[in-house]
Amino acid sequence: MERLTPEQARAAHAAGALLIDTRTDVQRREQGELPGALVIDRTVLEWRLDPASPDRIPEATGHDLLVIVVCRQGYSSSLAAASLRALGLRRATDMIGGIEAWVAAGLPLHTGPADERR
Repeated sequence: MERLTPEQARAAHAAGALLIDTRTDVQRREQGELPGALVIDRTVLEWRLDPASPDRIPEATGHDLLVIVVCRQGYSSSLAAASLRALGLRRATDMIGGIEAWVAAGLPLHTGPADERR
């Protein structure tokens, strides 16, 4: 799957893709929250997004879902997206450069509470 630029990720999210933020609480406090993202800890990502998992989030409706994983710099998100594809989420991808690239592109952040999924 092709990795997305911040602008592409924003547009895909606006069109219905799931935007998943795997950054730590500390990173999110320091860098800001990603608007509209679901925050899912990397340690439980596969269970929460696998449509076959009894512990999935309600939004994990099928294997054709476009899932965009975002981390701080775009490294761990690539590994997470590959793991999701291995589970059958064939459209899982990530955002090039992570939240740092989002900020560098001048895209908005917010300070409100995050939509954290445990």
